Amino acid sequence: MGGRVDESCVLTEGPWKHRFVGANGSRFHVAEVGAGPLVLFLHGFPEFWWAWHDIMVRVADAGFRAAAIDLRGYGASDKPPRGYDGYTMAADVTGLIRALGERSATVVGAGAGGMIGWAAASFHPKLVNRLVVLGAAHPLRLRAALFADPRGQLSASATVLRFQVPRFEHVLTRDDAALVGELMTQWSSPRFAASPEFAEYSARCREAMQIPQASFCALEAYRWVARSALRLQGYRFVKLMQRPSSVPTLQLHGELDTAVLPRTAQGSGRYVTAPYEWRLIPEAGHFLHQEAPDMVTGEILRWLKTPS
Repeated sequence: MGGRVDESCVLTEGPWKHRFVGANGSRFHVAEVGAGPLVLFLHGFPEFWWAWHDIMVRVADAGFRAAAIDLRGYGASDKPPRGYDGYTMAADVTGLIRALGERSATVVGAGAGGMIGWAAASFHPKLVNRLVVLGAAHPLRLRAALFADPRGQLSASATVLRFQVPRFEHVLTRDDAALVGELMTQWSSPRFAASPEFAEYSARCREAMQIPQASFCALEAYRWVARSALRLQGYRFVKLMQRPSSVPTLQLHGELDTAVLPRTAQGSGRYVTAPYEWRLIPEAGHFLHQEAPDMVTGEILRWLKTPS
């Protein structure tokens, strides 16, 4: 790739508009298309808003206002040194819903964005009217599985546990962010990993992770999870997350997800008192929004149109 990467690499032209919105004390990059009820899309690690570029256009065509953001620390959003805890990132989401001029929105989150979606729905149920989670267990299910399933989820999370090593962000971005590509290959279904779509997508994600400070910020969220486990702030987060969610929730999970095992994610419904559905997507890995976009779009639209 050569030369320095900067934020302009994520401002790809298309049927969407790019804008910058202030929320919760930071400036966020939002790509937006369509008009109607707001659907806010949250990407996971190691992605950026582009994760949703295909699905968001289809959702907009179905009569919705689709907005995909770069999470705090990613893409063209602000990269402050702090704020990568579960509370702040959940408040980023609800702050954005208000900043976009809406009283509430449907939140669709994948991977790490799905974890933030769970927290936003739990802490701010009036602002999240529906939730769709892809490839993400409820945070308390994930926490329990790390302890209870050492050969399964703990071993699947070995790479993420390496993120705790100081200055690991330099390892992540070395050699044109080769490790990002390796992780994406590991977490995808073999069929998707061998496709030209995957090659193009992982190249974009590798480039975006080389934006100055992005790799540090991305890892800070994982570091908070580990650090907070032994601290009062983490204990309070767990206590708050134990309150069942009153937001109707659709949980989609790839049958071949090796980052968050299906058996880890599957018990998440116990934390939801509202209507809840679980769908296992056959032959898909962790990036099911990329691997099975037709099925995922169909499920999102069905959930948006189901009377609550």
